[in-house]
Amino acid sequence: MAAEPQSAIPIVDFSVFGVHKDNIDDTSEEAHNLGAEILRAFSSVGFVYLRNHGIPESKVEDVQKVSETFFELPKEKKQNYSRLSDGSNHGWIALERERLNPARAAADLKEAFNVPVLNNTKVKWPNDEAPGFESKVGELYNQCIKLTFRVLHAVSLGMDLKDKNWLLDCHKGIGKHGNATTMRILYYPPITNNNLVKPGQVRCGEHSDYGTITLLFQDEFGGLEVLPLNSDYIPAPYIPGCVLVNIGDLMMRWTADKLISTKHRVLVPEEELKRRRARRSIAFFVHPDDDVMVECLDGSNKYPAVTGGEYLKQRFAATYEY
Repeated sequence: MAAEPQSAIPIVDFSVFGVHKDNIDDTSEEAHNLGAEILRAFSSVGFVYLRNHGIPESKVEDVQKVSETFFELPKEKKQNYSRLSDGSNHGWIALERERLNPARAAADLKEAFNVPVLNNTKVKWPNDEAPGFESKVGELYNQCIKLTFRVLHAVSLGMDLKDKNWLLDCHKGIGKHGNATTMRILYYPPITNNNLVKPGQVRCGEHSDYGTITLLFQDEFGGLEVLPLNSDYIPAPYIPGCVLVNIGDLMMRWTADKLISTKHRVLVPEEELKRRRARRSIAFFVHPDDDVMVECLDGSNKYPAVTGGEYLKQRFAATYEY
């Protein structure tokens, strides 16, 4: 058995709050210790690995397999499922369509399929070309909703919020219209010709996430790097059975920088073998409900108040290549 990758990012046993448990005793010393441990990670590195989170690995693998079937389709077929420009954010995003770091001359070398809302009959799903796409994505999406609320519950304990349900109530619309939380199935195609890579181009440009928290499931090829405060970029490797969770910009604003939204990126691999293999990941970007006003909880007004929906519009405007 291969040795588990080493990481400077803390690894936390999340079994106390895992989605496999029906009831959480948030009055226990174990639960409060876990909340404090997660808060320390979010206050220092901004990232944490959660072990024993309760989402079956098979659910993640199912989505990775069915989505790879979709991404390997000809561009002409994938275009039938392109991201809608009506503000719903659902659908396929073509290669070099996004530039997460506007300072880079070339757009990102990746594709994606966005799923912001479940049970939406007005959008297209590639179920014919990739059988089971919608159902398998929906199963994992629902598992991610459960894990999101468990993580927010733990954060509430760690922050010692008087109302332990307040943060959860700000996200009660996840999976429905009026909340921008989105599952993004990401695909970084194989690089078989060096001419495909433009000068300065990367697979995913340096950026911080927009929302509250992000859940990330990587494949075994890894490649993610994060930038802790007062440090150079460090690897965030794939660790079997773990989900990687990080803080987004709105949570940093909410906490007046107590919790850190750390920049991260995916470079083009230098090793020829890794360049020739596709990289897959699934990110669950969590946002508060669109009408929730995000203002500094400590009353400092370090950041101007903004609604979750308005902030996301501002960030999207700077991201997409039109």
